[in-house]
Amino acid sequence: MQMVFANNQRNDASYESIDKELQNSVSKSHELYHLMMLLPVALKRLALKRIENGKNKIRPTQEELNPNLKFVENRFIKEIENNIQLNEIINKTGLSWDNDDDLVKIIFNGMTATDMYKEYMESDTHSFEEDQKFIIRFFTKELPKIELMYEALELKSIYWNDDVEFAISIAIKTFKLFDGKNGADVEMLPTYKDDDDKEFVATLLRKTLATYNSTFELIKKYSKNWDPERVAQMDIIIIVMATAEMTAFRELPIRVTLNEYIEIAKYYSTAKSNIFINGLLEKIVRQLVEEKKISATQLITPVEESKDAE
Repeated sequence: MQMVFANNQRNDASYESIDKELQNSVSKSHELYHLMMLLPVALKRLALKRIENGKNKIRPTQEELNPNLKFVENRFIKEIENNIQLNEIINKTGLSWDNDDDLVKIIFNGMTATDMYKEYMESDTHSFEEDQKFIIRFFTKELPKIELMYEALELKSIYWNDDVEFAISIAIKTFKLFDGKNGADVEMLPTYKDDDDKEFVATLLRKTLATYNSTFELIKKYSKNWDPERVAQMDIIIIVMATAEMTAFRELPIRVTLNEYIEIAKYYSTAKSNIFINGLLEKIVRQLVEEKKISATQLITPVEESKDAE
């Protein structure tokens, strides 16, 4: 979607250059996932640094002399530190949080201010499972709420402005693969699930660009009192992409495709865009079925299909 939008602004780029930029964007998104995998380690190192600074004060408090070491001794974080593949990625890419002290402090302060952190630190339980559960809970419940993190990461890479929550979710998925014994050997998730997944991305981009003008004509046809200035460009792009997906991947149920793009519209476009897009796509679908550009069987969702079989 971002690549199609950028192409509309330039209107002179070749498919090859747009595809190259798309692959670069996907690669950067995957890089952010690896950075999120390293975040627990960065938080631990900051905690260790603060403990050392407290002990080295001229007049340290009793608490500073005898700090709670539960977080810095977190067994799950130690497994992340020792992961072979993640360390290979670090050595190859140079990824780290070392130059982002202020951001790490913001995240650390956000973490230590939560009730879940206080409960974790005060718990008498000491196990890998508890250590792992705490990190996963923090990433799931609290990390996405730290607004300053989004701004800071977007400044580091323009490709990261919409990918932070996705990268967090993939990191959580990877965290769950650790079991306290296999930490060194846990594999990081690949950029693409398989070759079909990669081909899907390339085909969708190619089909969207190739059919943009023809789908644009359908939008004009089915828009009442249509005015180019009054229809959001993002709405048009979403409709074109949805139409391209339905015609390029005829094995996918249409309702699944429509639901996905309507959700995208809720996030990226105007307040009422999902209603406009849904209504327009329904009309386009009817015409495409009549023209046999999509199959009527695509209108049946997997649930409906099973009911028919019964």
